[in-house]
Amino acid sequence: MNEKVGPARIGQWYQHLDKGETFVVTGIDDRSGAIEIQTFDGDLDEIEANAWNALPVEFAEAPEDETGPLDMDPEDLGYSETEMTARDWNESLQPIKAPGET
Repeated sequence: MNEKVGPARIGQWYQHLDKGETFVVTGIDDRSGAIEIQTFDGDLDEIEANAWNALPVEFAEAPEDETGPLDMDPEDLGYSETEMTARDWNESLQPIKAPGET
């Protein structure tokens, strides 16, 4: 067991202290004990259980945008356009009407 962070946890983000690289644990092979990881850049790798115990890692926050390693178009995320234009700022606001009010 890694003394700093304990056993690897699927879905947990870690920072490799030597490399400064963040990665997420994506799986653990039941037979070999190998820990499957994916870096934010999308690289896949495996770490042997013995190597995990000596690896200088610490817990890390999940990236704000976790789509870095995914091969997807930002439009597929369902975000809507939220950028304001000068016209948006100059238009008058519509009053909010109470239910039943015309």
